[in-house]
Amino acid sequence: MKNVNLKYNYLKPFKNIYVIILVVFVVWMFFFDSNSWFIHKELSNDIEDLESEKAYYSKEIEKDRKALKILSSEQGLEKFAREEYYMKKDNEDIFIIEYKDSIKTDGNE
Repeated sequence: MKNVNLKYNYLKPFKNIYVIILVVFVVWMFFFDSNSWFIHKELSNDIEDLESEKAYYSKEIEKDRKALKILSSEQGLEKFAREEYYMKKDNEDIFIIEYKDSIKTDGNE
């Protein structure tokens, strides 16, 4: 008889209706509710991803503002035109020096 009592001793708390209701409520809130723990976890991960994107784009905006400030001056605009579009003044000659490893070929593109 003693073994039978020990065997069912762990079920004793589940005879109380309040414990049963509490267990059902916790299971419902963790798994089945529209505001479940899993949904909150997923939404928290989405928020973290969006905040990291926000930080990245804030840095990019600041970098673009600096570039725009440089390009708004006459010297900055001239430097950009010379470097990117190989423009020159009428009385100048431009020599473009390309190294072997900087030339794009089919093998290294």
